[in-house]
Amino acid sequence: MPATTTGPAAAGHFTLLYFASAASYTGRQSDLFTAPLPLANLFAVLEERYPGMRRRVLDRCAVTVNLEYVDVDVDVDVDVDVPGVDEGPLERRPNAVIQEGDEVAIIPPVSSG
Repeated sequence: MPATTTGPAAAGHFTLLYFASAASYTGRQSDLFTAPLPLANLFAVLEERYPGMRRRVLDRCAVTVNLEYVDVDVDVDVDVDVPGVDEGPLERRPNAVIQEGDEVAIIPPVSSG
């Protein structure tokens, strides 16, 4: 189960930041999750922790890992990365894995008027 955090991730974990409607839905600004975690599994893990979140929030959100926007492809079979093998930019890697110490953000769309 994730724990609320406000600082750097503890050993073996990554920090997940929630903004706007994601923060409202979870009632938190951040969580710690165990690393490594395949990026493609992120939404399933969040849905398990916060039932209904995928449909109500996540399907419309952007995701960043270490301040870089990434695509979360929920239909891809994921293998864990092999250390030392560079498979290209994180945002284009279907088997990307969130690593210990990473900072992940859930960013809902912003409207103005």
